[in-house]
Amino acid sequence: MKQSAKSARVVILILLVAFNGVIWYAVAHAEIHRELKVTFLDIGQGDAIFIEAPNGNQLLIDGSPNKAVVRELAKVMPFYDRSIDVLMASHPDQDHIGGLTDVSDRFTIGLFTYSGAESDTGAYTDLIESIDAHHVGKVVIGRGSRIILAPDVSIDILFPDRDVSGMESNSTSIVAKLVYGDTAFLFTGDLPSSIENYLTWLDPKDIDVDVLKLGHHGSKTSSSEAFLGATSPRYAIISAGKDNSYGHPHEEVLDRLAKYNISALGTYEEGTIVFESDGEQLLRKK
Repeated sequence: MKQSAKSARVVILILLVAFNGVIWYAVAHAEIHRELKVTFLDIGQGDAIFIEAPNGNQLLIDGSPNKAVVRELAKVMPFYDRSIDVLMASHPDQDHIGGLTDVSDRFTIGLFTYSGAESDTGAYTDLIESIDAHHVGKVVIGRGSRIILAPDVSIDILFPDRDVSGMESNSTSIVAKLVYGDTAFLFTGDLPSSIENYLTWLDPKDIDVDVLKLGHHGSKTSSSEAFLGATSPRYAIISAGKDNSYGHPHEEVLDRLAKYNISALGTYEEGTIVFESDGEQLLRKK
């Protein structure tokens, strides 16, 4: 997978039994740096989150509505790095997967993961055709799946916990919890409040994190009070375009964040947002 500074030897062991499986992504090479780096890319009205583990392994969650993701990746990846270990599509909406076809065409991809939700849109069709054309393995992930990017960096999938075929697209969003030592991030795609509240009821301790990527770009249909109370993040990330036509983030959501003393950071104001963690301390780098 990885070349040059990254090891060419990557061993992937996939253990999946329905939704009670584990994706073990074990990497046989030395550490490159100590920090986990999580970058919320400024790609306009959409999502794109680039994760790099301490050993150099990388995962991209979603890919913006267009080629903007390729432009932004060029700013955070070395010019010689033309591979990404894992692509994850949270759900098949244009503003989340529109640029993933370009990523698939321009980079060597190790594995493509998704919730199993499909779409008849051109964006989804083009993406799957590109993934298949480049012979990238596809894995449907759900609650109980785990992606291990490094021995001490894992991504646990908390949702979906069911067959998502026939469900409304936003409700099929993957909920992924990234953990490195004492620090944790939660990524929620466009998850609506109904599923947020379900996860809160299911296991509130499981969603307690330091950084929460708000669902649906700060829409009032997400980020319920119960969910914000259970996740209790220090930071809430709003990935949205400046002066977007949807009015994201909605004022109601900003009020809820203020009520729970959660710091709101929006790509529409801050640009690209970067966090680093050494497993003990979480630092905002940009």
